Amino acid sequence: MREWNTDLPNMMEATFWTQPADVIDAVIARHHAEAPLDWFEEPEYEGVVPAGPGYWCVTRHADVAAISRNTEVFSSADGITMLDAPPEFVEFFGSMIGMDDPRHARLRRIVAKGFTPRMLADLDGGVQAAAAEIVDSVCEKGSCDFVTEVAAALPLKIVCDLMGIPRSEYQGVFDATNVILGVSDPEYQPPDGDLLTALLTAGGQLANLMNEVAETKRGGDGKDLTSVLVNAELPDDQLSGADLASFFVLLVVAGNETTRNAISWGLKYLTDHPDQRAIWAADFEGVAPTAVEEIVRLSSPVGYMRRTVTRDYVFEGREMRQGDKVAMFYVAANRDPAVFNDPFKFEVLRDPNPQYGYGGPGPHYCLGAHLARREMTVMYRELFNRLPDIVAVSEPDALQAAFIHGVKHLDVEFTPTAPLAA
Repeated sequence: MREWNTDLPNMMEATFWTQPADVIDAVIARHHAEAPLDWFEEPEYEGVVPAGPGYWCVTRHADVAAISRNTEVFSSADGITMLDAPPEFVEFFGSMIGMDDPRHARLRRIVAKGFTPRMLADLDGGVQAAAAEIVDSVCEKGSCDFVTEVAAALPLKIVCDLMGIPRSEYQGVFDATNVILGVSDPEYQPPDGDLLTALLTAGGQLANLMNEVAETKRGGDGKDLTSVLVNAELPDDQLSGADLASFFVLLVVAGNETTRNAISWGLKYLTDHPDQRAIWAADFEGVAPTAVEEIVRLSSPVGYMRRTVTRDYVFEGREMRQGDKVAMFYVAANRDPAVFNDPFKFEVLRDPNPQYGYGGPGPHYCLGAHLARREMTVMYRELFNRLPDIVAVSEPDALQAAFIHGVKHLDVEFTPTAPLAA
């Protein structure tokens, strides 16, 4: 077994992320100062797999960039989390994000049709209408769980609309994604403790739903992405049923969970920094681009992403061996003092802001980044205009997980107001 050279807290431990933000930030600062690239013990995932051999913990912004670009040495094909799973499992839950080129490039080229400027423009009206409807649903209450009633509702609806999923299925999709990304959190674990079965069941539910929806779209002239994909004219532009189902799992997990967590953390940051909130409120449209980037930087909804070393390789003076796991901690890279001035401070006017909240540079950069930015901007515009005094009144109930830097619940209060639809 490889020896590790530091006594720093292990950021791969799921319980680490349930600590207060200042405690987490202090540990990240120590990682940057004492061990920005070091070998750590791998935690055990009870009910799923035994502990693995360990991993390289990468925290520097520059190192994340170098690893993200060097796909020949740092592969995605063995999985994007610490779990050592069979290839079929990796592909099912990871789709193209768990592939290397050329398969990755082909699949990404096909599904990118859903993220063209025209497709995104067609979604614009839906994003605005959805945000207004969501605020309508809570505005008379004076308080709510911001995560489940506001932040989660918008990306869930937009992703489902993009794929042509009926509204009646929204709750099932939401519940399944919670299980897939929150399986390390007691709130989302099954009573019998069989986590592997829970994962497979949740994934199977999403796959079956996608297969059913796809069948209803074949031969039609629908404009949703599922219709576009199943009715492609060229054979090379068609996805197999398995690829389509796997892509849907990735889309609802990545597109729903990450955006909802950024929106949720953002309200907490705005509550804790009223001076920054005032700056944004004074010029919403002018400040929105930098404010949204800053929320994504500080929240880093995807906590880390794994790569696997394909051959013995020396990286930044470290002798990495074939098969070694490498964890790029985006949440740490986005707080790198070598790149960000006062990196733990929330500044809505921060510019430049080369954050990696959508992944590092290279072939796996998030396809939906533009859509996520649009959803966040529209949601905050609606909140600023209609619930201008909304504030968090509790600490975020953080997800017990390392892969997703998530919020399960966040209590908020505001002055009640009438819905627009009244």
